[in-house]
Amino acid sequence: MKINTPYSDPALNLALDTISIGKQAIVFANTKRSAEKIAEEIAKKTKLRDLTGMAGKATSDISPPTKQCKRLAGCLEKKVAFHHAGLTSGQRGLVEDNFKNGNIKIVAATTTMAAGLDMPAFRVIIRDLKRFGLHGLQYIPVIEYLQMSGRAGRPRYDSKGESIIVCSSEENRSEVEELYINGEPEPIYSKLAAEPVLRTYVLSLIASGFISSEKSILDFFMKTFWAHQYSNTTALNSSLRKALEQLIGWKLLESSYKGDFRPASELGKEAYSATILGKRVSELYIDPLTANYLCEMLLRAPKEVHSFALLHVVSSALEMRPLLKVRSKEFDIIQEMLVKYGDSLLDKEPSIYEAEYDKFQDSIKTAMLLHEWIEEKGEENLLEEFGIRPGETRAKVEIADWILYCMEEIARIMKMMHLLPALKKLRLRLKYGVKEELIPLIRLRNIGRARARRLFNSGIKDVGEVRTAELSRLSLIVGRAVAEDIKKQVDGSVIEEKRQASLADYK
Repeated sequence: MKINTPYSDPALNLALDTISIGKQAIVFANTKRSAEKIAEEIAKKTKLRDLTGMAGKATSDISPPTKQCKRLAGCLEKKVAFHHAGLTSGQRGLVEDNFKNGNIKIVAATTTMAAGLDMPAFRVIIRDLKRFGLHGLQYIPVIEYLQMSGRAGRPRYDSKGESIIVCSSEENRSEVEELYINGEPEPIYSKLAAEPVLRTYVLSLIASGFISSEKSILDFFMKTFWAHQYSNTTALNSSLRKALEQLIGWKLLESSYKGDFRPASELGKEAYSATILGKRVSELYIDPLTANYLCEMLLRAPKEVHSFALLHVVSSALEMRPLLKVRSKEFDIIQEMLVKYGDSLLDKEPSIYEAEYDKFQDSIKTAMLLHEWIEEKGEENLLEEFGIRPGETRAKVEIADWILYCMEEIARIMKMMHLLPALKKLRLRLKYGVKEELIPLIRLRNIGRARARRLFNSGIKDVGEVRTAELSRLSLIVGRAVAEDIKKQVDGSVIEEKRQASLADYK
């Protein structure tokens, strides 16, 4: 295979060669920033032009568009794109769909495109085989390399494909060849032994009525890959016993045996059933440990609970990990937040000498991100302040909404109805990214955080004032078409229809 090499970057030359032979390629990089940079470099060197309007769709997904949106749009104009977790779901879908239909020729990606996607890539160019981990820059697992390579030459699109590793030297080539081409994939180990996984499945199986007695529980798990792999009945029994005891202690399960001592004749006959709380936690598919934590925090909550306190509880849940890491230069900022909101927190600050203090600080920073979002900070500001891209922000917001919904459901079961309004209100603010004062206006169709803020700042603060406002005045604020639309909505029926649809998940 002979390739023209006008540039010093081999990945760039390979990408341009792929375009020249009328094929498509994925270039894998080890960071989001690298993926964006590679895509921009390729886009600068191509003569391709997109005529389908992809660029406009990339910038319309976020209002106002961020620098990342504009970078993606610039690449799309040349039929090139980048793909990583920092893109919004709409942008990722845009890239994937247009790569599938052949409109995008090159995608520079992180591992977000390494598995599970059937794409028409004739060639996979693996630029980086090392990634930063707990022990610094390390080679990725062989199995991950095979997943990347597997994106090339998919049967649906090509009769063959090429996977090319970019090496820095002959010595590096020999090392890579031995490790990845001739090497064996790492063994696969069952994850069922992990406590969060085991306790979640034990609760789910009992809550659904699939298993109930101590013997049926053990028999079921003895048939799993976990038991087959480890063949240690004693360890399996011990892990299951621990999970059951935790679930009983958290009032998610009830045991038929109430005594402190069981005679030998009674061993294995104990039966378990899920409590009302346990059944709902299983349906919510949240970690039982998180559910117990939420119960404890709700019991501590005053009647007037602060939104930041609730966001901190959300940020402390296991499901929100990985949390935003606090850098040394941010310690003072975290302390300022603790001075401001510390007294209102439901989960109080641990001692600075305790092992969990770092995690506590990270949870405060993550809560700060969510708080800035509901205070209407733009996604460009969040990127600059927290180093988190729009897609990552949206993902955190969605998880936070899920946890708040779980808190709502648990609060109902615990008969803590006085907390429901605060939880519902916070979920609405998270969904739209607005201050509380804008909630009446976001009921209107086609009115999001930006238009709602413009209306509010112009003195139009609720639906009633929209109804009485002159059409000409509304047109100056939100544009003629939107003004006419919201005027039609305020007859009541459309408003109520949208309100019911919008709030359906918040009841």
